Amino acid sequence: MRPVIPYVTAALLFGLGVYGVLRRRNAVLVLMAVELMLNAVNLILVTADTTTRAVLPHSGQVFALFVIVLAAAEIGVGLAIVLQLYRLRASVAVDDVPLTEPAAHRVGAEPAVDRAEVGR
Repeated sequence: MRPVIPYVTAALLFGLGVYGVLRRRNAVLVLMAVELMLNAVNLILVTADTTTRAVLPHSGQVFALFVIVLAAAEIGVGLAIVLQLYRLRASVAVDDVPLTEPAAHRVGAEPAVDRAEVGR
């Protein structure tokens, strides 16, 4: 078997996934792009397993199975986060997600004091 075709296909899939992660604003589409990258890695693992003589037989296929399990767990957690984001913000745009929380909501933060009341 010529391994060039699966390797090139996996490289194109991975590149398309990276483009999707960097350019998309919708969180669901970002998760789909991450899945595309993981599937490209699976294709490389299975192709490498079939084309090389490894010390452990079928090790690439076992690693691909672990990547599939990891991808399923990632989708479960990712979709839960996206659903919670939609409930809170009514949007799944990645640009609208605050990366830091405001000072008033932090644990142990002191409440804001109005300067007009301090002088009274």
